[in-house]
Amino acid sequence: MRGNLFAGFVACAALLAPAPGFSQDNTDQKLGTVHFATSCNETAQRRFDRAMRYQHSFWYSASREIYEETLKADPDCAIAYWGIALSLLDNPHSPVPAPNLPLGLAAIEKAKAAGAKTQRERDYIDALASMYVGYDSVTHQARVQSYLKAMEALAAKSPDDDEAQIFYAITLNVAASSADKTYANQLKGIAILEPIFQRAPQHPGVAHYLIHLYDYPAIAARGLPAALRYATIAPVAPHAQHMPSHIFTRVGYWNESIAANTASVQAAKADKEIGDQMHGQDYLVYAYLQLGQDKQARKVIDEVEAGQFGADAFGAAFSRAAAPARFMIERGDWKGAANLDVKPSKFPHVMAVSYFARALGAAHSGNPDAARADIARLAEMREKLREAKNTYWAGQVEVQEQVATAWALYAEGKFDDALKSAKAAVEAEDNTDKSPVTPGPLAPARELYGYMLLDRGMAREALAAFEVSMAKEPNRYNGYVGAAQAAQAVGDKTKAKAAYEKLLTLARESDSERPALIAARTFVARN
Repeated sequence: MRGNLFAGFVACAALLAPAPGFSQDNTDQKLGTVHFATSCNETAQRRFDRAMRYQHSFWYSASREIYEETLKADPDCAIAYWGIALSLLDNPHSPVPAPNLPLGLAAIEKAKAAGAKTQRERDYIDALASMYVGYDSVTHQARVQSYLKAMEALAAKSPDDDEAQIFYAITLNVAASSADKTYANQLKGIAILEPIFQRAPQHPGVAHYLIHLYDYPAIAARGLPAALRYATIAPVAPHAQHMPSHIFTRVGYWNESIAANTASVQAAKADKEIGDQMHGQDYLVYAYLQLGQDKQARKVIDEVEAGQFGADAFGAAFSRAAAPARFMIERGDWKGAANLDVKPSKFPHVMAVSYFARALGAAHSGNPDAARADIARLAEMREKLREAKNTYWAGQVEVQEQVATAWALYAEGKFDDALKSAKAAVEAEDNTDKSPVTPGPLAPARELYGYMLLDRGMAREALAAFEVSMAKEPNRYNGYVGAAQAAQAVGDKTKAKAAYEKLLTLARESDSERPALIAARTFVARN
């Protein structure tokens, strides 16, 4: 019932999606309510508020156009240049696209030259300058930390300015360390936004950023109210339709994720937002695969592989690499994984996704030499990221390298070394967190470790691994399969039956006959 209700209101929202382009009378009324006070004239103020409604739902092309319209209404509206620079950040959880950096710096310089009429506006402009000044010599991570300090000061100086609090809260998430499992930044941001959410329930940014702040396994369930609300606040925004699926993915609500991303992809196609479209499609593929709906996943992948986008479109490039790799790994098609094409990309971490899938596929297919060749390419990608001082993604690729190495060792018959390497990979993955660009790794390291233990006849240890993995990544198809097989191997028929029954419920509308489903039906029928 839960899934049907949510699918219903998402479907209604999708029907409201506009044709390409936007108009104040139609689209603007379905983007929520935002008021960012400025010193600009009345017409410019109205336009600026319009732009902010798009901005808070990461609809950058539209917000940038309206900030420019704001300047036409009031050429002295310095804060509108700040808005243009803000839109050029693109998704703040990823590095600023390289072509946007000089444009953003130019907008900041114009904002300063225009001379904002209030100290508050000058403070916003000075804070955002941290993201652009010195971009060619200061790392992205260092600029983010500088921006966080500036926004912290601005928020403290203006405690009654909701917009300052909102932008500070999302920056806390952007600047958070992926290794901090206390989630100190995130909890601080949540404490700021939850009271605003109560008094401003139609503000798109508050619901949106709460989802980002809750997008972590330990606290994800607390984000469901914001997730269920955001799509209704801004029903025509592609990103607003998609974002709830971040929480749905964390808690294993696959039907809800499919409904959300179906609406998001439709809206993104209507507005020709290829990045939003392919990002939503990656989440769609992930969700379909958890339900055993492999044919549906394949249809989406065909669209993803046909997508056309620019070299700087990281989200789209990631989706094109990840979606077909997921299809192979989740279904255990190891030969297919070993033969995946590696699409050239300016992003080493995008190419690493394909090399990782190929290495896993080769190792599981009994070809450790081929696996080692792809592991060597993973090492190259890791070093490129380190040289670029992209420490987060260098760490993610290192985990992939560790997992792949473990399975190569296993294929070589070096079982003890393989188990040690796999355990090290689990610990490394536990010490970090996924990027918002992805619904999750191609397969959790601990889940893969569980299968290795199970294959070695260490069923009790395997069962423990699957149970821990499922607590972090709930309702995963292969998690249930592993737990059932491990429980069956240790002779615990009760646990095995429970896991198999959950699998059969999960995959009740499966359009494939994966071997595990046949085994599950047989076991449940006999027990």
